Amino acid sequence: MIYFDSAYVAKFYLTEPDSARVRALAEAEGQVCCSALGRVEVAQVFHRKLREGQATRAESLALFEQFDADCANELWTWLPLTAELIDAASAAFRRLAPRLALRTADAIHLASAQAHGLKAVYTNDARMLGAAEAFRLRGGSV
Repeated sequence: MIYFDSAYVAKFYLTEPDSARVRALAEAEGQVCCSALGRVEVAQVFHRKLREGQATRAESLALFEQFDADCANELWTWLPLTAELIDAASAAFRRLAPRLALRTADAIHLASAQAHGLKAVYTNDARMLGAAEAFRLRGGSV
């Protein structure tokens, strides 16, 4: 099992730079997980595409419907967002190097991967990649 942040999950549905390689990695691995927070973040990406005029209403609805169907069919493994996970993500900021500018959601992603015993996270987010080591994770991108 591998960990994708929400940006990589969204790339599975969108035609963006690296989308084909993200899809290939997901298909090669067979099982991809992400924090349950990522499910909301992916929905936000689809809405942003509509809001910014990069997708029509029909295209946006098709994205949502495919994503909902894939979630129902357990294409993605959504890792639970628990109080313990929130505690771990919060505590991580105490030990982060001052040079690391990590966003809240990215800390949750990294803490989620760490808590579930994963060794690596895949993302195109430079901040998350830079902080992965602080969570004893390897950061990877395609």
